[in-house]
Amino acid sequence: MKIVIISDLHANTEALRVLPRDYDQLWILGDLVNYGPNPAEVVAFARDRASVVIRGNHDHSVGFGKDPRCSAPFRAMARATGFYTSCVLGERDKQYLRDLPTHAELAVDGVRFLAYHAVPTNPLYEYCPADSDHWRDEIADLPADILLVGHTHLPFQRRIGSKLIVNPGSLGQPKHGRAEACYAVWDGSSIHLKTAPYDVEETVRKTQGLPIPAEIRDDLAAVLRHGGIPRPTQLVARAAGSSYDRPHQWL
Repeated sequence: MKIVIISDLHANTEALRVLPRDYDQLWILGDLVNYGPNPAEVVAFARDRASVVIRGNHDHSVGFGKDPRCSAPFRAMARATGFYTSCVLGERDKQYLRDLPTHAELAVDGVRFLAYHAVPTNPLYEYCPADSDHWRDEIADLPADILLVGHTHLPFQRRIGSKLIVNPGSLGQPKHGRAEACYAVWDGSSIHLKTAPYDVEETVRKTQGLPIPAEIRDDLAAVLRHGGIPRPTQLVARAAGSSYDRPHQWL
């Protein structure tokens, strides 16, 4: 049984194209949409190809019209692309996002998995890095052998006692410092973290054509190209509040 596990696709179809195709199942740990230029195509891919799809905070945001509660460097980008995503997705796609579960319990060949977007106690929003002591509380009474999570855009594996925590990283918007797609593969006995280069410049080209403020497009391009967060100098104008706070001016 070969299972490909991905998270945080963020409407990036170029990143999807580099996934291996010889899998038995595809599991998605949330955040199909926002930030990227192709939300409808990614939702369609998930609906058609994935065996398991978990709701992420951005899926919840678009589906229910809620704040995705992003960290400060990403709030302007999430707001701008959220309006765009809501405009281009049809009601069927939004209902699909609303209907996604916030977790899944799975068993494969006697191995028990629990899948969340963030963490079990706060499945949509809690940002928990690999080295956090909070993981001990999260897995203390966990009825599973392997906990699968996303949300941080940073790949890791961490074993605590008999439990393994795995984050595949972000397929469409990594923060590990390289412009590549991150994912994980279960081969029937263990999980392996993988990366693959993709056509980031094509994603940037599409992003530059989005009907959002130019400064937000530039921030998104920098994030995609550098695999990180916006540079501090890029955030000065955003902090003061500008046209992206008033979407009717540009959408």
